[in-house]
Amino acid sequence: MVPNYHDSAEQSNARETRRYRICGIVQGVGFRPFVHRLARTFDATGWVLNDSEGVLLELQATPVNISCIMDELVLSPPPLARISSIKEVEAEDPGQCYEAFTIRKSRQLTNMDTIIPPDSNVCQDCLNEMRDPNNSRYRYAFINCTNCGPRYSIIKAMPYDRTQTTMRIFAMCPACQREYNDIESRRYHAQPNACSVCGPKLQLVSQKGTPINTHDIVRFAIAKLREGAILAIKSLGGFHLVVDGNNENAVKMLRIRKRRDAKPFAVMVADIEQALRIADISLHEKALLESVERPIVLLRKRQPGLPEAIAPHNPNIGIMLPSTPLQYLMLEDPSLSALVMTSGNISGHPIVFNNAQALEQLGGIADYFILNDRDIHTRIDDSVVRVMAHRDTEKCTHLYLRRSRGYAPYPIHLAYDVGTIVALGAELKTTVSIAKGNKVFMSQHIGDLKNDLTATSHIDCINHLQKLLGIEASTLACDLHPAFRSTRSAMNQSQRRVIQVQHHHAHMASCMADNGLSGKTIGVIFDGTGYGIDGTIWGGEFLIGDTRSVDRAAHLRHIALPGGDNAIKEPVRVAISLLTEIYGESLPEYPLPGLRSLSFEQRAIYAKMAARKFNAPVTSSMGRLFDGVSALMGVCTHIEYEAQAAIELEALLQRDLKMGQPFSVDIVERNGCYEIDYRPMINELVLALMSVRSDLAELSRRFHSTIVETITAVCMQLSTRSNTRQIVLSGGVFCNEFLLINAMERLNAAGLDPYCHQRVPTNDGGISLGQVVVASSLVGTYDTHNKEIAHV
Repeated sequence: MVPNYHDSAEQSNARETRRYRICGIVQGVGFRPFVHRLARTFDATGWVLNDSEGVLLELQATPVNISCIMDELVLSPPPLARISSIKEVEAEDPGQCYEAFTIRKSRQLTNMDTIIPPDSNVCQDCLNEMRDPNNSRYRYAFINCTNCGPRYSIIKAMPYDRTQTTMRIFAMCPACQREYNDIESRRYHAQPNACSVCGPKLQLVSQKGTPINTHDIVRFAIAKLREGAILAIKSLGGFHLVVDGNNENAVKMLRIRKRRDAKPFAVMVADIEQALRIADISLHEKALLESVERPIVLLRKRQPGLPEAIAPHNPNIGIMLPSTPLQYLMLEDPSLSALVMTSGNISGHPIVFNNAQALEQLGGIADYFILNDRDIHTRIDDSVVRVMAHRDTEKCTHLYLRRSRGYAPYPIHLAYDVGTIVALGAELKTTVSIAKGNKVFMSQHIGDLKNDLTATSHIDCINHLQKLLGIEASTLACDLHPAFRSTRSAMNQSQRRVIQVQHHHAHMASCMADNGLSGKTIGVIFDGTGYGIDGTIWGGEFLIGDTRSVDRAAHLRHIALPGGDNAIKEPVRVAISLLTEIYGESLPEYPLPGLRSLSFEQRAIYAKMAARKFNAPVTSSMGRLFDGVSALMGVCTHIEYEAQAAIELEALLQRDLKMGQPFSVDIVERNGCYEIDYRPMINELVLALMSVRSDLAELSRRFHSTIVETITAVCMQLSTRSNTRQIVLSGGVFCNEFLLINAMERLNAAGLDPYCHQRVPTNDGGISLGQVVVASSLVGTYDTHNKEIAHV
């Protein structure tokens, strides 16, 4: 709602002095120059400055003109600005008379409450200049202005000034300095302002780091890409590995060198017209592609399109538009209509972001490197978003698979105060959340904490965000799993209070916070792995409670995992385990498609392990059920990347959301908790697979429909029992479009109130937000349900 700054006193022509505190993304986005121009337009004097709480503005003008200025700030702010609040505060010296309006030097306060600006794509004005042969920045790969360019990735400290970024080492030339000082210039107080004379420069080197001399690095690179070479290119938040997207041999070579046989690659194209050649694009998807955040958007492939090797066994393809000047230059040749752009890293490691590490880690992959001398202070991957369209309605759900560049570290605003807490996230797809007051600042995607580099990046991110926000939290929130690296690290902290949050409770609380919910809620939490309070692995859970505490109300029947973690990498072991639930360890020799990859001896060994629970921990994981069914059907028996078996099982549906005939499932009550018995479904699936008319796509549809109907049936019973209709759906399994959309529609049709994630990932990337909310309720900060103070 637009604030009403008008009152009857505004009819006076007498000049008044008013001071305003403006919070939000108001630094690094051209906010002060914008205010300066408004002040001149509306005959106001006074000053504006950045400080560690945001922007402080003091205006001296007639009440009418002050109101006009404030209305313009709210209704038409600079393109990258996001105003979260405007408050009038008391002026220190209301009687002081100002002769002009000035931008004052930034100042550091004890309290830090400004919002760090995310990185932004290059604006059209800068692109026009870059393409103009008569412009001094013609083909300059680092062109930017107050409306675009690097922000979070180069910021070392707040307030946001050039001296506190990695641009500090580049002294502006006289021409750039004049622009910086000129209120009429688009680069007025643009902190990364630079040109080819004084700014960062590209450098081309060989695989071994030897400099290569050429008059035009970009055109050299384009020529090599056309020949099938692999390039490593330093971008806004790290390195990309790049090949010609139309060259199947180059794509396959990239897979061989990166040791990435199946996981889909993302593709970059110059514009929407090029994207439409290879994918179907809705209006919602087009808006996302062209947004300032420039995420990778998962789109439905068109046929014929790009080589299948880019995204094998998948109806979707991840497409993004250029976000940096260099990327636009790389796509200027029409013969390179699409570039594969994948994160520059060794599998399982964080994205490489400095020159030396790039040469060391990517030297065995890339043929050439395009480096530059502008340092990246914070590594940050591309964001990945999927638009899920609800049937028979214009409503769409934006599912964030990875919330990173362009979005991080923009905070989630809550309706209550959560104090100061650092949440360490999960083990996979890790993010960090820093709570401060009613805002939770979620970090970029960090990765999987299974190696030292990612663990170091995790710690660096925590320290950097706390420094930027001006806090040192006394409370740490972490997962309950004792073997998680982040948990072990937290438990070694002697100076901070540590609160462990059960994994699925964190998922539930994250979705509640994402939707502004409180009070008694049913949480349907489906994922691959989460440590339960009973010491077993959970993952097919129905919880009842709130952000402070939950009860386990229903769960999937246990599945044994022969070989433990090996069963996650080899879903065929889970398939054997599902069969032993019906037939015992003496399995019939049925000609099931998924078992062809195993010898008779392997089948017998896995069956004995599962039946006797020997080196076979049990889990209630819905993710493992998807894996087992996918393997039984022969869709995916061994995985290369997380959730591959489930993704390829969903891919058989070709994004057709039509429900099928469900298999049978029993819902049995045991000691007040419902157990979902999948054995009738597996029995029917086995019989169907042995039929000569077996249709894998139809069987996948029936399986997915079974899970949807099970969710609905269990939630209806729990709603009656608990007297609540509020339901949240969270966990990585709900990245599945068929499952999420149909579950939402079925629950709505049943008279219930379902919610899914809107702004943060439903997978483990959203865990840290939930950890903050649960931990805050346990340190006496708030309790939105009964307004009582909660204590551990």
